Amino acid sequence: MAFKPINVACLGMGWWSDVLADAIQRSDKINITACFTRSNDKRQAFATKYNCKPAATYEEILNDKSIDAIINTTPNNVHLETTRAAAAAGKHVFLDKPIANSVSEGFAIAAVCRTAGVVLGLGYQRRREAHFRWIRKQIDAGVFGKLVNAEANISRDRLGKIDLNSWRYTAEGMPGGVMLQIGIHYADVLEYLMGPAVAVSGRFAQLVLPGDNPDVASLVLEHENGALSTLNASYASASEYYLMNIYGKQASAYYDLHNGLRFLQRGSDRAEPVKVDKIDTFVDELEEFAAAVRGQGQPEMDGEKASRSLAVIRAGIKSAREGRRVEVAEIIKSD
Repeated sequence: MAFKPINVACLGMGWWSDVLADAIQRSDKINITACFTRSNDKRQAFATKYNCKPAATYEEILNDKSIDAIINTTPNNVHLETTRAAAAAGKHVFLDKPIANSVSEGFAIAAVCRTAGVVLGLGYQRRREAHFRWIRKQIDAGVFGKLVNAEANISRDRLGKIDLNSWRYTAEGMPGGVMLQIGIHYADVLEYLMGPAVAVSGRFAQLVLPGDNPDVASLVLEHENGALSTLNASYASASEYYLMNIYGKQASAYYDLHNGLRFLQRGSDRAEPVKVDKIDTFVDELEEFAAAVRGQGQPEMDGEKASRSLAVIRAGIKSAREGRRVEVAEIIKSD
């Protein structure tokens, strides 16, 4: 994958901007040349850490013809505004998930980039993890047979670790709380492995953390192929934990944070460990984006796919609020 490295500007300086910037430092396909956030202190600190120019305004970045793309980690509710401005200036955009707080804004973001002819990439790095790539390869090869069920859990301990001044932990900034912030990753993995979800039933609770947002959430997904899956997300757990079990008629796979990946074929009485080479998922998605900017392929997660992914979570939120099963198509039409 040989191409001239792209020059990017980072927009929005928070802890996640540093996660992506650190990944960029591990790649020879991307250069950070500038940054902007409204806080002068944060802007200067980021510029010093990553040896880039601290722009005085976002417009300065948009007018800089040497910058190819924007790495956008601004709050969800300004994704449309900031992306529209970037697209109008001919800048490609990499956004972290979720694409927006509403599905209509997600599709609007996709539309402005498509109309402007710029690449839009979305950060859904979990699906790129080696164990999930391995499972997907076996599913595609028919090894699992008919997929029937899955169960997933994505949990972290956030007690005493949240800043209620941060948009990430408020109902206005992150509607749906833990399920929109981290649960969406495993909702995406479930769709990646089990196929599209067509309906969702959800329950949300606030049990441990302060503030106004759910810290525990559960979804039941009905997949297009008839399979069912369950997803639990929590910020109120004792520690970090990840689990993804996929059940087929002919084989099953079990992944969890502590025991890795195991695989069981029909007729066997024990699951065997599967060794997979680790993937640097952040570098993987960012280099895929850079290649697309240079005209080589397209991002795996684009604006339309990310908007549909958001619709699954929004269906769960609506289900929890109204106490009923909600079809994803209903959310796509109305949210």
